[in-house]
Amino acid sequence: MQRRQFHAALAAALTAATASAPAQTATAARPPAAEPDHDMSSMPAHWMGREQIAMLVYPEFTALDLVGPQYMFASLMGATVHLVGATREPVRSDTGLVFVPSMTFDECPSELDVLFVPGGSRGTLAAIRDEATRIFVADRGSRAKLVTSVCTGSLLLGACGLLRGYRATSHWVTRDLLPLVGATAVDARVVRDRNRITGAGVTAGLDFGLSIVEQLRDREYAQAVQLLAEYDPRPHLQAGHPRRAPAKVRRMMQAMFTDFHARTRDELTLQSQRR
Repeated sequence: MQRRQFHAALAAALTAATASAPAQTATAARPPAAEPDHDMSSMPAHWMGREQIAMLVYPEFTALDLVGPQYMFASLMGATVHLVGATREPVRSDTGLVFVPSMTFDECPSELDVLFVPGGSRGTLAAIRDEATRIFVADRGSRAKLVTSVCTGSLLLGACGLLRGYRATSHWVTRDLLPLVGATAVDARVVRDRNRITGAGVTAGLDFGLSIVEQLRDREYAQAVQLLAEYDPRPHLQAGHPRRAPAKVRRMMQAMFTDFHARTRDELTLQSQRR
């Protein structure tokens, strides 16, 4: 479904529930050809916005960290969603999906309604080490109305000084590193502290994105987006959180990321000392 079709379908679903005027009946003398597909006259004014949303892309970020929230953000009627990269060259994610930035750091609006940073492992560590990326995130984040992330994207926000004094979350593997950037680590799917909104690992991006849709529109709008996406997760496995995962599986995954955790810890410590 194209974004325009999505908006039309969403508007139809939402306005049908709140329409106060009776529908007009077409007559033979006046065929309905010139009528819009959907009557949007009763749509609440606040359902149409003008938000500028920037979503950072960088080599080897985790694709689903971005795709879930992007789907939700794209449902915001009137909003403009930018994929922002260091250049306009295609960016390969950690799963091999390739994303084409719509603008560069320099081209990105200076005043944003939402700044979003996805996470990853090696890619995020490289982004934390990249001065141009840190400068961009710190600059736009200093003025954005909402400063947000999913997964280890919060570590990049923190490396830019944007989480000091805030409560935040991250992927469970790296959540304990948040105090290194001055943040208070919270074990939760989505954490809000003033204008900082952070999501936990990967799939938490869907919950995160839907919560922002509700904040920028309202609950009914968000419920319509949720229904259209048929977002009703019921996994047959119950190992999606360290507390519920079998101990053997948890130890295996922790061991897999031991080196990444150590290197990220060292880099965040270094960045904190420089600030």
